Amino acid sequence: MSAATTSEPRRRLFGTREQVGWYFYDWANSAFSTTVVSVFLGPYLTAVTKAAADASGFVYPLGIPIRADAFFPYMVSLSVLLQVFVLPVMGAVVDYTHLKKRLMGIFAYIGAFSAMGLFFLDGTNYLLGGTLFVIANLSFGASIVCYNAFLPEIATPNERDRVSSYGWAMGYLGGGILLALNLVFFSMREQFGISSGDAVRISLASAGVWWALFTLLPLSR
Repeated sequence: MSAATTSEPRRRLFGTREQVGWYFYDWANSAFSTTVVSVFLGPYLTAVTKAAADASGFVYPLGIPIRADAFFPYMVSLSVLLQVFVLPVMGAVVDYTHLKKRLMGIFAYIGAFSAMGLFFLDGTNYLLGGTLFVIANLSFGASIVCYNAFLPEIATPNERDRVSSYGWAMGYLGGGILLALNLVFFSMREQFGISSGDAVRISLASAGVWWALFTLLPLSR
């Protein structure tokens, strides 16, 4: 009786087991948004692209001339354009099948391993960085479609605002913690004998590792 009495307030505070797992997917994937998309990848990929550019400052992916400093914004735009076509299809699939958890896991790990692959972005290999980013960002969006589709199943209409808010809060907290750790690591890189490029690549890969590890929790619920 005492165990049940103790667990009930905890359940009211944090939610059900499934809801807690749902929160943690936001914690997991937000590391990609903060560390990779918002802070580290843009400047680093631009530097790699400039190293690969010709004398006029252009690179030629698939024969298309693009200014080196515009390559990363183009990759962001391409990934968003692909999401416009892919995500509505994903929405229909998850609404009319029972594959939400499986698809969320598949896309989460495609995205996470693509982010880890950014560790190998070096020298003039800008196409590797652009390709991995597009795959990761597209997978990120697809996994979020699956993630959002769980909300009506794990929360009653009266609970949904609270559960959604907790998920957002966990995302900001998780993404912020890893970003803070990576910024501290980058600022202290010389003390570890690590170059700035290596520090960036480690930080990029860490977002993929974080995403992959913490995705295990929602998949187990």
